[in-house]
This record gives sequence, structure tokens and C-alpha cells, in this order.
Amino acid sequence: MRRLSGMDAAFLYLETPTTHMHVHAVMVLDPSTVPGGYSFEKIKAHLASRLPMLPEFRRRLASVPFDLHRPVWFDDPDFDFDYHVRRIAVPSPGTIAQVADIVGDLASRPLDRSRPLWEFWVIEGVENGAVVAVARMHHATIDGVSGSSLMTTILDLEPQPVDAAPAADDWEPEHKPSDIELLQHAIVSRLRRPLPLALAMAMPNLLRAAVGITRVRRDPSRPSGGTPFNTPRTPWNAPLTAHRRVAFASISLDEVKSMKNAFGCTVNDIVLATATGALRQYLQRLDALPDRPLLAACPVSVRNDQTADIDSANKVSTMFVSLPTHLDDVDAQIAHIRAATKGAKEEHNAAGARTLLELGELAGPRSFGLASRLLGGLASRGPVPINLVISNVPGPPFPLFLGGARVMSMLPLGPPIEGAGLNITVLSYLDRIDWGFIACRELVPRLQDMAHAVEDAHHELLKAAHIDDIGESHRGS
Repeated sequence: MRRLSGMDAAFLYLETPTTHMHVHAVMVLDPSTVPGGYSFEKIKAHLASRLPMLPEFRRRLASVPFDLHRPVWFDDPDFDFDYHVRRIAVPSPGTIAQVADIVGDLASRPLDRSRPLWEFWVIEGVENGAVVAVARMHHATIDGVSGSSLMTTILDLEPQPVDAAPAADDWEPEHKPSDIELLQHAIVSRLRRPLPLALAMAMPNLLRAAVGITRVRRDPSRPSGGTPFNTPRTPWNAPLTAHRRVAFASISLDEVKSMKNAFGCTVNDIVLATATGALRQYLQRLDALPDRPLLAACPVSVRNDQTADIDSANKVSTMFVSLPTHLDDVDAQIAHIRAATKGAKEEHNAAGARTLLELGELAGPRSFGLASRLLGGLASRGPVPINLVISNVPGPPFPLFLGGARVMSMLPLGPPIEGAGLNITVLSYLDRIDWGFIACRELVPRLQDMAHAVEDAHHELLKAAHIDDIGESHRGS
């Protein structure tokens, strides 16, 4: 048995019938590169051959009676590989929009906690002869960085790997732990690190974080990232429903890098500026554009020396960044975002990499249940904590293959959270930046319009940066 970390367990505690805490990777594949020709059975056999290197794929949850401690993982003695890998088809030639409808339907269904928390769907019949693979996994098992690492285990650097022999599989499942065993294990864990000791160990870091953030906030010479509970309400800042809608977009990475150089900012700043432009256009069409900036929660990886001793699948913190959707001038938007991200980074650094992880270790199921109810109440009335989540994950600049099929694009999807029914996840792959939009179906009508607005916002930024068709910057010339 292996106990979940506080951060990993948080994604379980925050899950409700309307809040699904799973993530998706949607990969568009070119099956023409498969040696000997494509078949679903080959994809399935390829995944089966990687199971020895993917222990998390055969683990399932066991909850401790009376919530005496966090749940544990154990190797599932009833593991059923065929259940987890399935296929479906769209009427040929299926469009990416139709694929998005299928993915939205899949995303609306919670993963079965009586089984390992993942599924792999293969969608056939897609236009241009493509096949789409959809990997679904619970956030309790991965974050953005560990998810990218996991995908490198599944994916190859060439259609026919140099070492195609399957890894030796000496896996032997455990028995399902009884309630008595779970209670005994929980009591021993609590005795090894009782809550007062854990609090005493975490308190110095938590105090340093509070002092650091206060010092940064009080310095008038420092920019501020953004303040939760001080943001306008948008149509998607409402209680979640169980249904999801999905849309995708893609823009040139080389052009984004050229704009980054032209504006003197970062790639992430350009991503946030593009999101700002797309959100502004979408809200204008709904006649729902606020006259104040929106606030985005931006997950940040904290995998470094400071957190190396913490055993957790999720090592993330959050920056709060103001998005100037109320401004119509691109240069003013860039200036606002440049200052906001600088301020957010300084506040995040002042808090320290361990702060959120240590808070997760201290909080219990009731704490997260209370937080979930609080967010649910604020979603329908009261101040809005944040407007949306935007996550930017760096991906590989080289081609990858799944069972011999070349991955043409990699479209990520993170979960909407209670009160913020829109999540935008961005991932760079090869020479493109792929965008995944997922939203509460009832709160964000015509989500595809928002995805289409990404391209419009991208071109507005290119125009403002005076970048021509070959990606050269003439700004200031």
C-alpha cells in the first residue's frame, strides 16, 4: 500500500457529481506511419507492452474507514486491461469538431473509483485518415509535468522503436486491504507523524510565506499579479453542472517566439495575451464584457530541490494573473500582462515552493469538503474567487509516435473547478502551440467560437508586433 500525498488526495476530496477532477490528452495520429499498417489491436498491444513501466496504471484506491487518514493506492488484483482500452468511431469523415463532441461526452463521465483511475479511447473514422487517441487520467495520479513524463513512457521517438521487446513483467497484484488493515496502517502513519508534529514542522515555512507575500504586496514599487475575490463575474462563474463541452485551437510556436522577442516578454506572456484577446472577443459577442480585468489561476510546477523530499504525484502551486480583457489596445494589454506576471512570480516566490504542498498535508477531507461547499456558495452569489484556470505546459519539440502512428498534435484538457466553469490548457508540441478548451456545457454556449477567437487574437498580436509572414520582427524599425 502507498498513501496518497495531501495534494493528490485533495483532487479526490474536491470531486463532486458535477466537479470531475480528471485530465485528458487528445492526440491526433497519422496511422500511415505504422509499420505493416494500422489496427486498433496494434495500439492496444503497444499499451499492454508498456504496463510494466507504468505502475500507476494498475493501482486503485482504498479509502480508510471513518476518513481517519488519506486513501491509499494498492495493486488491483482484479485489473482488467480490456476495460481501460476501448475504441469508438465517428461517421467517416469525422471532423475535429465531432471528435470534440465525443471528448466532451467522455469528459462528462467520472472515472470509476473501483478501478484504476484511467481510460484510453481510440477514435477512428476521423477526416484525412487520422485516428485520435484520448488518454483520461485522474488528477490524483498526475500533474502537468508528471503527465508529460508518463506520456514519454507510452510514446516513442520513431515508428519502430530500437528496442521493441516488451519489458519484463514480474508484477504480482496485492490483495485488497481489509478495513482492519487500512485502520492499522492509518494509525501507524498517524503515530509516525502526528498532526501536531506535522503542523510544527510546517509552521515556519507557512509563516515565512505569509510574511513574504505581505512584504511584496506592501511594496508600492512592485507590480501585483492579481487578487482573488476581487474580480468581476462572467457567465461561466456559476455553479457547475455535470456536462462538459470541448473545443480546440492551434497556433504557430515560431510566430509566438517572434512576438515574444518583439514585445520583450516571455512565451507565457504571449499565451496569456492571446487568451485575453480571445476571451475579450467571446465576451463582447455575448454582450457580457466586464469593465475590469479578469483573474486567471495559473498552475505552476514546483518540482525542484525544495520539494524533492515530498512524495507526491502532484507538485504544483498557483499564480494569480490579471487578464486585461477590458483594454482594447494590444500594446496596453501586453504591458499589463508583463507587469501582472512579474508581480505574480514575485508573490509566488515569496510564498515558497513548499507552501501549498504542506497545506495539503495538514488539511483533511472535511477541510476540502468545506472549501468545496464554500466555492459552490460563492459561485451563485457573493464575490468571485477567480474567473478561470489557464495552464501552460511545455511539450517536446521533436516528433513522437504511438504504436508506430505519428502524433500530429497533442491537445490538453484540464478540469474546470467549482465556480470557474472554464479551463484553458496550452501545450507546445513540435512547431505548434495546441490549445484545449473545456467548459461547463450549460455555462459556455458555442465554446468553439472562443477557440476560433484564438486565431483572431494571434493575428492581432502579429499585427501589433509588426511581424511579417516569415516570422521576422520589424517592431521599432
